[in-house]
Amino acid sequence: MAPLRIGFVPEHFSTPLEFAKKHYGLDSQLLPFPSGTGHMVTALQNNEIDVGVGLTEGWIAALGKAQAAKKDAGFRLVGTYVETPLCWAISSGTQRKDINGIGDLQGKKVGVSRIGSGSYVMSFVLADQQKWLQKGQTPFPVEVLNTFSNLRDGVNDKTADFFMWEHFTSKRYYDNGSIKRVGEIYTPWSSWKVVAANALLNPGNWSHGANATVPPLKKDLEDVLEKINKGIEHFEQNQEEAVQYISTKLDYSEEDAREWLKTVKFAGDVKGVDHNIVKKTVTILQKAGVLDEEVDSPAMVALGRE
Repeated sequence: MAPLRIGFVPEHFSTPLEFAKKHYGLDSQLLPFPSGTGHMVTALQNNEIDVGVGLTEGWIAALGKAQAAKKDAGFRLVGTYVETPLCWAISSGTQRKDINGIGDLQGKKVGVSRIGSGSYVMSFVLADQQKWLQKGQTPFPVEVLNTFSNLRDGVNDKTADFFMWEHFTSKRYYDNGSIKRVGEIYTPWSSWKVVAANALLNPGNWSHGANATVPPLKKDLEDVLEKINKGIEHFEQNQEEAVQYISTKLDYSEEDAREWLKTVKFAGDVKGVDHNIVKKTVTILQKAGVLDEEVDSPAMVALGRE
């Protein structure tokens, strides 16, 4: 088999993947997707990657929308990468005197990386929390800007009024005055999941029947997940190496890398997904109007967790 192609977001959360490659022989191609989970969905469906490590809500939104369209999304959930929720910082342009807090965002235009991405989905969650959601209506006008850099430019040139992105990735741009922070919101679910293309799954076991004998994942995918486990273990045991990598190879200060380490908990074993977390995420996405009422959440999962 050719080495698997793994899509990932080139942020601090990717550090264990780099360690798996550097120290434990992960021979997969690591392909960066700076515009996030929505772009990886497209890449999986176009056979450009085999595995994706991305945001829970982005994967589940895409799987649910495929079900609604009576299509196969082309991938399933196979693993849990990060157990902790994600803190999304809410940002606007530095000169926006009219936007100083979440209450000023009602009816304003939100910048997102892609339709269906985490930055898009979280705008519905924000509106739901603020009781701004009207059934069947998009809570904010949407401007698709693709990359974090374009989003920062967009709120300063008024292409968009605000956007949401991970807190520590945004922080250095608050510190240097490029953008201003107007609030934050946490995901109501564990933040990062692993998905795999259908070709890496054994269809005979998707039913999870009592007599199922074929393992749900093909061997090359099992091996990749084992190597990622080793990368996570190395990350946990070598925090100074992690700080050094994050602060020299990625876009973070040493201080921010150390602060982030206090807030994040990676999975002890990435294999498998908790069905209850999938159900909870689906319920919130339905409430937020991102998904329809008819969703088969068990069908989204190729490998469940007890």
